[in-house]
Parts: sequence; C-alpha cells; structure tokens
Amino acid sequence: MMFRFKLFLRKLVNLFMLSLCVLGALIAISVVCIMLGYIVVNGVAFLNLDLITNTSVSAGEQGGGMRNEIIGTIILVMLGSILAVPIGILAGVFLSEFGSPRINSAVRFTADILAGVPSIVVGVFVYSIIVRPMHSFSALAASAALAIVMLPVVARTTEESMRLVPDSLREAALALGITRWRAVVSVAIPGALTGIAAGVMLGVARIAGETAPLLYTALGNNYGFEGLTKPIGAMPMQIYRYAISPDANWQNQAWAGAFMLVMMVLFISLGVRWISSKRKTETNN
Repeated sequence: MMFRFKLFLRKLVNLFMLSLCVLGALIAISVVCIMLGYIVVNGVAFLNLDLITNTSVSAGEQGGGMRNEIIGTIILVMLGSILAVPIGILAGVFLSEFGSPRINSAVRFTADILAGVPSIVVGVFVYSIIVRPMHSFSALAASAALAIVMLPVVARTTEESMRLVPDSLREAALALGITRWRAVVSVAIPGALTGIAAGVMLGVARIAGETAPLLYTALGNNYGFEGLTKPIGAMPMQIYRYAISPDANWQNQAWAGAFMLVMMVLFISLGVRWISSKRKTETNN
C-alpha cells in the first residue's frame, strides 16, 4: 500500500513539473509571437520602397526613408565582422587544438564574461579608448564596439564546432607525417566549417540590432557614409530616434524600420538553423 502511494506521488510530482515546463515554454513562445505579430502588423502597413531608396527628412515633413541608415548598418556590420571573425576563429582554434587546460579555462571564463557584459558598457569603454582620443565619433569606433560584442560568440561557437570533428581524422592526418598546424588547417577546420559559418552568422545577427554601443561611438549621421573617422548613421539608432519622437511620420517609419530589422535577424537565424541541420546531416552520414 505504501509503495503504491509513493509511486502515485512520484507520478503526480512528475506530471506537475512537466506541466510547469510546458507552461513556461508556452509563455516564452507566446511572448515572442505577440512581439513579432505586433511589429509585423504595425510595420508592414508603413513599409514601402521610399523607405529604402530615400533619405531621412526633418520632423514635420512627410515622406523620407532610411537609405543612409540601412547602408550604414551594412557597413558597420561588415567592419565589425572583419575585426571580430578572424580573431574569434583563431581564439576558438587555439582553445580546441593548442591551449592547455588551465589557459583554456581562463580564456573560456573571459569569453563568457565578455559575452555577458551589457553592450552599453562596451560602448562606454570604446568611447573612452577611441572616441575621446580621436575627439570624434566615428564608424571605426562603432565597428570596434560591435566587434567586441561579436567576438565571444564567434570564439565559443568555433571552439564547439572544432571539438565535434572526430579525433580520428586528426590522428590520420598526423600519421601521414604532416605537422600539427597543417592537420588543423587541412582537416579540422574544413570539417568544422559549417559550424563556424553558423557561429559567424549568429554573431552577425547579434550585432545587427545593437543600439546602445552605437550611441556612444557612431553618434549618427543623416548624410551617409563619409569615412571611417566620421560619424555614421545606423538603423537601430534611427529607429530609437524616430520611436521617441512626437512626429507621426517618424513613428510610422520607426515601425517599418523595426520590421525590416527583425526580418533581417530572422532570416539570419533561419540561415543558422539551416547550416546547423546541414552539419548534423553531414555528421550522421
């Protein structure tokens, strides 16, 4: 009798905990769906070709767009990726292939701390070391801030992707008499290439919508890209500026810009999922 009661109690507790997990998952999915739905409903209504092809207008005027800000976002993401991707990949390869356990532990801990640092803190840091000495906000400072935000994502995903490559492939390469670094470059990295690409795309999605570090580094510029040492506009900053404005036209464009930004991040995330599924298929085969 006591055994049956304990068994019933365990099943009841299991059902209760399972229900809590399902409820938590439903709440998380509902919040994301409501947010995306709200952005889509409000953003699609004001989405038009002028938003992409025209420049911004002053408050109170009708029309205008975010052409320069879209271009600025692309430039900043590209510059940030150029700075972060090589360093992140090299750091991930070092952690996976060459580092000692003590050094690896310290580097991983540092990368995890850096990944958890609020992006606005990164913006203040870059402001102190680049903007103030240069006496100017600039695209260079903004791209450096985005690179710092992106770096730990690329490093950790590269390390995990490299660790998924079977050791037997490395040992077979070493048995042929080639050096260790050659085995890493010719065997390990190509085997982890899809995972590395997914990590890079994940990092791009991470920095594409960042606003806080750009407020301290890029400042904003409605006249387009004027050089690495000059201020530059970006979509997240423009959306923030338009959203807090009392001008109805700016608010409508803010919704449309938010929709475009969300769709860009969504497509990048779907690309990451596709690459990850492709990597799993190749691993299983």
